[in-house]
Amino acid sequence: MTTGTGRTPKLYDTVAADLRDHVDGEVRFDPGSRAAYSTDASNYRQVPIGVVVPRTPEAAAVAIGICRRHDLPVLSRGGGTSLAGQCCNSGIVVDWSKYCTRVESVDAEAGVAVVQPGIKLDVLNDRLRPSGWMVGPKPSTHVSCTIGGMIGNNSCGSTAQAYGKMVDSVRRLEVLTYDGVRMWVEPTDDEQFDRIVAEGGRRAEIYRGLKSLAERYADDIRSTYPQIPRRVSGYNLDSLLPENNFDVAKALVGSESTLVTVLRAELALVRVPAANALAVLGFPDIAEAADAVPAVLEHQPAALEGLDHRLVDLEHSRRLAEKALRQLPDGRAWLMVQLDGDDQDDADRKAKSMIEAVQDKTGASAIVLDDPQRKKEVWAAREAGLGATAYPPGGPDTHEGWEDAAVPPDRLGDYLRDFHKLLDRYDYGTASLYGHFGQGCVHTRIPFVLWTAEGIAKYRSFVEDSARLVVNYGGSLSGEHGDGQSRGELLPIMFGERVIGAFEQLKALLDPNNRMNPGKVVRPYKLDENLREGVGYRPIEPTTMFAYPHDDHRFSRAAHRCVGIGKCRGDESGVMCPSYRATQEEEHSTRGRARLLFEMVKGDVITDGWRSAEVHDALDLCLACKGCRSDCPVNVDMATYKAEFLFHHYRGRFRPMAHYSMGWIPLWARLAAVAPRLLNTVTHTPGVSTMIKRAGGIDVQRDMPNFAGERFTHSFARREAVPVAASRGRVLLWPDTFTNNFEPEIAHAAVAVLESAGFDVEVPRKAVCCGLTWISTGQLRTAKRVLRRSLAVLSPALRAGTPVVVLEPSCAAVFRSDLPELLHGDEDAHRLAEQTFTLGDLLADKAPDWEPPHVGADAVVQQHCHQHAILGYTHERKLLEQAGVQTDVLDAGCCGLAGNFGFEKGHYDVSVACAEDKLLPAIRDADRDTMVLADGFSCRLQVRQLAADRRPMHFAQVLAGALAGRTSRARRLNLP
Repeated sequence: MTTGTGRTPKLYDTVAADLRDHVDGEVRFDPGSRAAYSTDASNYRQVPIGVVVPRTPEAAAVAIGICRRHDLPVLSRGGGTSLAGQCCNSGIVVDWSKYCTRVESVDAEAGVAVVQPGIKLDVLNDRLRPSGWMVGPKPSTHVSCTIGGMIGNNSCGSTAQAYGKMVDSVRRLEVLTYDGVRMWVEPTDDEQFDRIVAEGGRRAEIYRGLKSLAERYADDIRSTYPQIPRRVSGYNLDSLLPENNFDVAKALVGSESTLVTVLRAELALVRVPAANALAVLGFPDIAEAADAVPAVLEHQPAALEGLDHRLVDLEHSRRLAEKALRQLPDGRAWLMVQLDGDDQDDADRKAKSMIEAVQDKTGASAIVLDDPQRKKEVWAAREAGLGATAYPPGGPDTHEGWEDAAVPPDRLGDYLRDFHKLLDRYDYGTASLYGHFGQGCVHTRIPFVLWTAEGIAKYRSFVEDSARLVVNYGGSLSGEHGDGQSRGELLPIMFGERVIGAFEQLKALLDPNNRMNPGKVVRPYKLDENLREGVGYRPIEPTTMFAYPHDDHRFSRAAHRCVGIGKCRGDESGVMCPSYRATQEEEHSTRGRARLLFEMVKGDVITDGWRSAEVHDALDLCLACKGCRSDCPVNVDMATYKAEFLFHHYRGRFRPMAHYSMGWIPLWARLAAVAPRLLNTVTHTPGVSTMIKRAGGIDVQRDMPNFAGERFTHSFARREAVPVAASRGRVLLWPDTFTNNFEPEIAHAAVAVLESAGFDVEVPRKAVCCGLTWISTGQLRTAKRVLRRSLAVLSPALRAGTPVVVLEPSCAAVFRSDLPELLHGDEDAHRLAEQTFTLGDLLADKAPDWEPPHVGADAVVQQHCHQHAILGYTHERKLLEQAGVQTDVLDAGCCGLAGNFGFEKGHYDVSVACAEDKLLPAIRDADRDTMVLADGFSCRLQVRQLAADRRPMHFAQVLAGALAGRTSRARRLNLP
């Protein structure tokens, strides 16, 4: 194998050693790291030589100096979410996002901040919030995009309507050229220019060259650059014109790491709006929605987004914003209009005034969303667009490649009509259209076929025709995502050969040896080179244990599912990805793991398939929380992929001891029922306990849970039958391993609640298990045997349509998701998936008139990851509210224990870090009399072990406790 430089990887050992000796940071030339950084969110793939993760900007400068000494290409990378291929290359990748995240200064009076390039936008804005300032542009990837990446790409987002592109936020930049010139650049008046030139040297040469370029090509720049709000394509040579103050900093914004390395940035901040209102206007089609844009712009919106019915109809959008989307006004296309105000009344008044004026001109339907949660949901659905449209149900997969062209806003409607005709002519008519309509920027993903010669030729022809169409409308090939490789080759259509010559001269001036992200923007690779798929794409198609019904029953397609949006690299909300939040490592994000699995089935970087140590190491810290299954815009299911990988990785080999101890815990729990108290004594005896843990591959810092004195199934079998009035029918209560053997009081509480609601409760008479622990450790053959045996026991109840109530969320999630994919085609498996209910689901669905007892308390709720991803907590929350419980359902992510994960040797620190991210601080901040609710056994155990003064409860215990209190009060008052 060779890299893009033509050298073999073995020759880079010297480079790696040199970097390790001199750079304060992490240096990685291993196959796993190279695989994780081989692509971004684009169609392209280029395996890097190695990766450097510097701890400071100064360390990055040292690394670039070493690359210069060895004549190796360099690529700066932030969030790695670029859609045009500018974030992958065959060179040394510098990843800024782990350590170079400091806010170095904030001038709260002037609204100016100096920051390092690796800080994420949301993190920066969180830190700025107390000062009342924020960064203006907000791309949809705001949870993961970095300031350096935003500068490199000249990012925009929906708020660019009010605050402009990233170039409008940059005051000064500290930059480093490949040949070693380090300088702060900014607007430069004649006096400053003369002083710089007088000092001589390379910096003076650069400034003279920039001035010469600006003077020589001034007329071409003024006549060629489209005067629209979203011109992102090309270099910002217009910033060097006299009327723009010869601003060298702004000229370098959007240069995609092809000219300089940004070490620090000084940003102009904007005030956080006091209030805002979100109006939604409905239209018959997307072109008519676009026609209304000029009328809306008269009201100076802070954001003006368009979306069509295809995006709204997508399952992922529905899940993100189901309640909000039900409130949309009539139509098949919509404009989302945000108006800011001095207070909420002012914002609402502006929204109503805008609606009245636009309705008079267009007849649009309209609503104002005033619920903050609904507004948040609608924005979430809109921001998920590029990912959500990747796999439209019933349609072909879609791709980027022509996803962000921009035209003058007043011509947008006509452009969309012509663009629709072009899509139809190429038979790409299923593409969804949406975007930043207030600035004429249109997003879409198109069903290109990028693995056949015919499909690739068709793709090339289409984007060339599309480029000509946009230019005819006076637009820009890129209105947000940059040029990179996908549009670099098309720039002559937009700018003409003379301005392209100016771009090449700018590149030669600042990077004469073409070592800064070569092949992007200037002298680019062809748009159909370096494709991640391409005509030679032939992944390994292994036989698998899971069925992968959503991926054509092919593991290779599942491994290719990730589109690189990087939401898993966020720190703000949702469940995914807990291990990334703890480590800040690319390979420990869902995206990084997906990249390694893709490279594993591709087979040329990761060459040892299922036996790969690199893939195993990346998956080792996956908590199997399933958060990605719901939070990822394309529903990557890393928990399933991990189980599949572990099965093959250890097939025919000895497994880690934790797989035998924790993986087989249902069996050990059955055996422990013979003498639970004796076993508890042994496992908690100092010295003996440590020996047992070490022998079982369990971290010695973990306390072993206590087995109950009697299993629930034993005590339930001995109890006298309880007459149930007004029976609602029979339910089967599932005795999961954790409830049955460790906390049987929860199951008894559930029985009390179910019988109070009028259900006849039965429990399986034979031993049953969902197989969860075998699934999570990849012992899938055993899991299948266990599940088939359980289905045989449940068969009569399943065929009678009896609801199965499952108290442990992870077990319920197995039945809803893992079971039908492990035993695909088994009708009883599919029946159980349909007949599985949580306690809250059952009460809401089968006993909607039942009134829960009054509790009257406050509670913080740690939602189990599998509840979040598969089951939901809606009905539980509603019933608690009806019982007078004021709930705070924490957006705290995974508790960190995650079944066997937190017990396994080597996982303790990450497990605790996950809990300390948000969960434990939230519990510590809660009042002492506030209840802590957690339906998951792992969640309760983690809280008990790390917040020992708290006693978390299951939802069933809260209701049952109140029922007992109501019964005792009734008895005292001699009531029936």
